[in-house]
Amino acid sequence: MQDFTNETINIDVLPKYEEVALNALSRKYWKVVLLNIAIFLFILAAGIAIVLFFVEGFRAYLYVLVGIFLLFSILLITLYRASIKRIGYAIREKDLIYKSGIISISTAIIPFTRIQHITLNEGIFSRMFQLGSLHVFTAGGISGSITIPGLDIHLAKNIKEELNRQLAKVD
Repeated sequence: MQDFTNETINIDVLPKYEEVALNALSRKYWKVVLLNIAIFLFILAAGIAIVLFFVEGFRAYLYVLVGIFLLFSILLITLYRASIKRIGYAIREKDLIYKSGIISISTAIIPFTRIQHITLNEGIFSRMFQLGSLHVFTAGGISGSITIPGLDIHLAKNIKEELNRQLAKVD
């Protein structure tokens, strides 16, 4: 019979994930995001214009609505830009790290043993700029899954192949 032990681990000697150098998204991804924002803002502006055209009571607030629209547009673009700059990922020997967020920073560390499968998605604008999004599904369900957007398509394919090789080693 073995003696039971339950020693305390010195947390100072554990590897620090905060010290891992994270890879940034492709610079071309910002163009995709800007296209999506532009389409959204165009639809919003068209809706405001239609309301102003058909509802005479709102015409008196034209300058206020335009000011709010411009302020909202600047805020939206600024927040997206800051958010994209904060996204990073790294692939280590045994896991994948993904970090994102502006106000609430989220860091996911997914061991290869938890990965169920990986998909590569390309939206219409992403394809125009040869970008893709890597979606990693985990055994932990939807809350453990991550999507790494804005990867050059060749890099995304290489990462997917490498992760699939790592999964084959685990099985």
